[in-house]
Amino acid sequence: MLSKNKIKYIHSLELKKTRKEEQVFLAEGPKLTGDLLGHFPCRFLAATSSWLQAHPDIQANEIAEVSQEELSRASLLKTPQQVLAVFEQPQYTLSPDFARQSLCLALDDIQDPGNLGTIIRLADWFGIEHIICSQNTVDVYNPKTIQATMGGIARVKVHYTSLPEFIHSLGDAPVFGTFLDGENMYEQPLSTNGLIVMGNEGNGIGKEVEALINRKLYIPNYPQGKETSESLNVAIATAVICAEFRRQAAWK
Repeated sequence: MLSKNKIKYIHSLELKKTRKEEQVFLAEGPKLTGDLLGHFPCRFLAATSSWLQAHPDIQANEIAEVSQEELSRASLLKTPQQVLAVFEQPQYTLSPDFARQSLCLALDDIQDPGNLGTIIRLADWFGIEHIICSQNTVDVYNPKTIQATMGGIARVKVHYTSLPEFIHSLGDAPVFGTFLDGENMYEQPLSTNGLIVMGNEGNGIGKEVEALINRKLYIPNYPQGKETSESLNVAIATAVICAEFRRQAAWK
């Protein structure tokens, strides 16, 4: 059974302030919760009796068996699904060696939680283990972001820092960004290490970060020269560019 205070606490995790103070985040649904259990310490888990019976070895500080009605009152989703859990936020250390030795993503002021979650899911698919975010990028532990990762948050480490300072620390490592005046990415040799910078949904990559990018790329439309949409959604653009990086790596 869930008390009113517990339901109020779960709802409060929609707020960044509460998540930061408590150093926790909320995940909902059997697939997402199942993916995260074992990766992050679980402080609290609420689930229906059928779900708990199917998962007898769950490790959590507190477990509550609840009815579907109780779960609906606690859930932030329109359609609650059997289980929700509160996990501890991980603490990661950021190193420039990540981008010197492997391919990483950088996000410059991404604002939409769904876009961030989808990009984390894409990074997981393409084997990118680190995403470096500007301080003004949306909070990775926003419940909408967590849901959109589809479990990718268990394998992709997300860091927040000053992007200009981080890029300066990379030395001669390649720093890529997509621009309308960039080089056709399908005609350029792409490395297996470095930093791919993706920009804000409305404004693209900021001027300060743009000045530090040493490999400007362009995702061409088809056929070239035809009038099309002004730009791609940032998550879609990330998928296209990551796919080409990995395609070239596979053929080397």
